[in-house]
Amino acid sequence: MEEQHTPTTTTTTPLLLRRRRGVKNSLTSEISGAVGDLGTFIPIVLTLTLVSNLDLSTTLIFTSLYNIATGLLFGLPMPVQPMKSIAAVAVSESPHLTQSQIATAGLSTAATLLFLGSTGLMSFFYRFIPLPVVRGVQLSQGLSFAFSAIKYIRFNQDFVTTTKSSATIPRPWLGLDGLLLAISAVLFLVLTTGSGDYNVDIDSEDESGDVPLNRSRLGLHKRLRILSAIPAALIVFLFGLFLCFIRDPTIFSDLKFGPSKFKVLKFTWEDWKIGFFRAAIPQIPLSVLNSVIAVCKLSGDLFPDREELSVTRVSVSVGVMNFVGCWFGAMPVCHGAGGLAGQYRFGARSGMAVVFLGAGKMVIGLVFGNSFVRILSEFPIGILGVLLLFAGIELAMASRDMNTKEESFVMLVCAAVSLTGSSAALGFGCGILLFLLLKLRKMEFCGSASGFGLFKGKSISSADDNDALIP
Repeated sequence: MEEQHTPTTTTTTPLLLRRRRGVKNSLTSEISGAVGDLGTFIPIVLTLTLVSNLDLSTTLIFTSLYNIATGLLFGLPMPVQPMKSIAAVAVSESPHLTQSQIATAGLSTAATLLFLGSTGLMSFFYRFIPLPVVRGVQLSQGLSFAFSAIKYIRFNQDFVTTTKSSATIPRPWLGLDGLLLAISAVLFLVLTTGSGDYNVDIDSEDESGDVPLNRSRLGLHKRLRILSAIPAALIVFLFGLFLCFIRDPTIFSDLKFGPSKFKVLKFTWEDWKIGFFRAAIPQIPLSVLNSVIAVCKLSGDLFPDREELSVTRVSVSVGVMNFVGCWFGAMPVCHGAGGLAGQYRFGARSGMAVVFLGAGKMVIGLVFGNSFVRILSEFPIGILGVLLLFAGIELAMASRDMNTKEESFVMLVCAAVSLTGSSAALGFGCGILLFLLLKLRKMEFCGSASGFGLFKGKSISSADDNDALIP
């Protein structure tokens, strides 16, 4: 008779895990999630196209292939995003980088990640990086996205003009790219998607049977189900595309059909030197931290029922992608924690989301080619800012699992240094140093504590010490 009192497993199964096992994601949610990271993709691609003569057609075609391949390979909404540090150097420093120099910077970064991944060094380092430091990097990247998003929403942006004065003119309230439009988009996304976990509690209560569903809760349940079925991000993005043609009807006459011709870039020794020292050196630590380490950790947070992404596979993936496309002038790309958070935030739960995105890019690249830049140049920047804002907040919220004051202290210092110094590598280094100093301070009271205590987490006496390390 004692078996009747055996506790059920539902009390220990994570809510997100129970929900994903019981609910299949809809096709509209996957398509909506596919546009979740376009808030970073479009501004960077547009700027590089207008300032550095990036071949937009080639970039769209190659990134579409990357999206499809990574979606099928990883089975998750793995984003393909521009290498942000390379893009920033290319358009903000004088003289601007040429196409060949941008490509050599991407190839140099790719070679580094390919080496670290294929030799197992990336996996070795990953095992010993404290979790609070990773959370600090994620928090700083998420807040950085959010700060940029607010600037997109509040001020007019000229991606070609890089002076500060070009981004300090307040956005007018009215108009086809006015402040009222952006605020309306924010309200629509909040009403339809909530905080991002609007149906977790209801699903879990339904399955556990602990809370009976009365008429009021049934009504709430039905309403949230209907709202969650709305592809909110996709609607906002398509509305932005519609406004492009309203803002400038001459776009129709400027569109030309067909992709540009592929060409293999020619590199000089000067291109390699400039590309490596000016752009690859600041990009490499950012790619290691945000494109590999933070992405793998975030995948485990968002999808606890699936195996966490391998740093080796992700690192090699970044290397292979750029070794395929950069020779032809495609934009250097990587995976990004912000893109993964953004796509997840708007409904993407599988690799099909980025497969759909890749298919869309392929059609645009083959049909409109480089003339598609005319449409992108008229896209409401305020709407891009809204999409970027939600992606940044979702990434920053990954740091909410820091439960002790010590963990929060390390995370916040790492994030603060990363933000004020505009360098994830600097913040990472300070976070590691601070973490080791705090553990060294505790060792003074541990007597015979093992040297391995340096790399243990929350406290030396805690039963959950290993949680402070990335497993």
